Amino acid sequence: MSNALTRLLAQKDVVMADGAMGTSLLQLGLANGVAGETWNLEYPDRVKSVHQGFLDAGSDILLTNTFGANRFPLAAHDLAGRVRELNLAGAAIVREVADRAGRPIVVAGDMGPIGGLLAPLGKRTVAEAEEAFFEQAQALKEGGVDIAWIETVFADNELDAAIRAVERAGLPYVATMTFDRAGRTMMGTRPEDEMRRIRDSLWKPVAFGANCGVGPAQLLDSILGLVRGAENEIFVVAKSNCGLPVIDQEMRVSYSGTPEIMGTYACMARDAGARIIGGCCGTTAPHIKAMAEALAARPRAAAPTHEEIEKLLGPVKDTSKPGRR
Repeated sequence: MSNALTRLLAQKDVVMADGAMGTSLLQLGLANGVAGETWNLEYPDRVKSVHQGFLDAGSDILLTNTFGANRFPLAAHDLAGRVRELNLAGAAIVREVADRAGRPIVVAGDMGPIGGLLAPLGKRTVAEAEEAFFEQAQALKEGGVDIAWIETVFADNELDAAIRAVERAGLPYVATMTFDRAGRTMMGTRPEDEMRRIRDSLWKPVAFGANCGVGPAQLLDSILGLVRGAENEIFVVAKSNCGLPVIDQEMRVSYSGTPEIMGTYACMARDAGARIIGGCCGTTAPHIKAMAEALAARPRAAAPTHEEIEKLLGPVKDTSKPGRR
């Protein structure tokens, strides 16, 4: 299936994704506990400046500011009735930045989880989740996104609901799951097994990978697993948090990863087999710039070993052996 992302992947060895919208908006004054998606309408120029900063730093993919813009997360802010409005606005902001870039930029419609487990472990049904994702996907498509970007998902049934929703909307998609300290999803599945499962989907992703998690070292282990499961059939995505979270006495969160650390992570992710590389929580434009520069300057090497990952980035739990938790 030809689309903006597959065409870019055909032209570039590594396609750069962006960084953390939430972190960037907090730096611009977003208050804790406020839905950042409301800034698509209230402060569109600030949101646009974040996208522009990532683009200028080297990002080829820009995610809309719509991570929590489906009806369930928005309901916590009494905004459940504004799904279409917030997603349309978020898509329009990125579309404007991308169309003025002077080079190919992929506009990805960001779709985060609904929050909480689905039935039988949670109160929301799979059907309700699918309808929420479909409502969001329709609005993002109407707003002009090139592709849906389903991210930070922990459970297979929620991912499957989101996939069915974007298929109904007629959008190609990328999906990333989050693997925890044990190197598995919250439900206990290894990265390679998730990749093999997604390869069997009727509506196959353009790319599948890992995002968020507990820092670059453990995420790289996930990438090694994903590559093992991909068997060159699906592109692999690496979008790590910028180091580990640090909470100060005033309960403000920062991240330990420096631009230099993120540059090292980016090169090791490329060497591990990732074709799409970006950052998640804590990753700002200077981090993306350092990552793009490191990828351009450092030659490709063999896939990193766990010993090499630990030497440069810190502890990692090797999950290559079945049953290891």
